[in-house]
Amino acid sequence: MTGSRGLLPPGGVDFNQPCVVRDVVDRVGDRWSMLVLAHLADMPQRFNALHRAIGDISKQVLSRTLRRLEEDGFVSRTVHDVTPPQVEYALTEMGSSFLEPLRALIGWAEAHHQAIVAARKNFGAAQKAGATRA
Repeated sequence: MTGSRGLLPPGGVDFNQPCVVRDVVDRVGDRWSMLVLAHLADMPQRFNALHRAIGDISKQVLSRTLRRLEEDGFVSRTVHDVTPPQVEYALTEMGSSFLEPLRALIGWAEAHHQAIVAARKNFGAAQKAGATRA
């Protein structure tokens, strides 16, 4: 298919149907989901350990992010029957299968981040200088 490098389906995109890629990216492409998944990659973690590991996420946002990842099947939540109750979060099989594309994205971001920062700087400078857009 011309112009899409084989990324689009052979018959094109049916705009009357939901876009599966956009649906997934809307969820995992938010500010925190990929970071949470990356932190769960090595082992299950309890909420507070995950909160400490991530650092600058509020408990409310972490809770909402975990709930959405659980809703979508990326993460499982296990409540252990002890006092006080302990809750542990882990990647599901589907969540683990997302690690390969996540690693690729992280590698791409690391390889291109400086170029992106430079492009933003150049774009901002051009805007300030009054460059016109086509």
